[in-house]
Amino acid sequence: MAHSPHAMDTEQGVHEEGQQHPIKLYFAVWILLFVLSAASYWVDYAQLQGLLRWSLILIFMTLKAGLIIAVFMHMAWERLALIYAVLLPPLAMIGLLAILIIESDYTAETRVIEFGQGAAAVE
Repeated sequence: MAHSPHAMDTEQGVHEEGQQHPIKLYFAVWILLFVLSAASYWVDYAQLQGLLRWSLILIFMTLKAGLIIAVFMHMAWERLALIYAVLLPPLAMIGLLAILIIESDYTAETRVIEFGQGAAAVE
């Protein structure tokens, strides 16, 4: 009795549905996420203030989000085109927002110089 090519693939285990990743990888990521979360809480516990506080919080948040996207959403194993399609729009948005923030600060400073301090200048 002749076997179809697909039946042979299935019998030999060549044709599988989806990928299997070692559970050790997931446990390592869970532990790393726990450590990063603990570090975030430590920033509050240590009562850090100012730029250092917000920089650390944003760094820990970005690292946690990156791990979740890479491992649990399986982006680490996707094609480069899909990764670019997911990552480039938010990165472009962040760049454009940075430009807008810089420009808005310049505009606000220019208005203060040209028109004074608002209600305080009227009196």
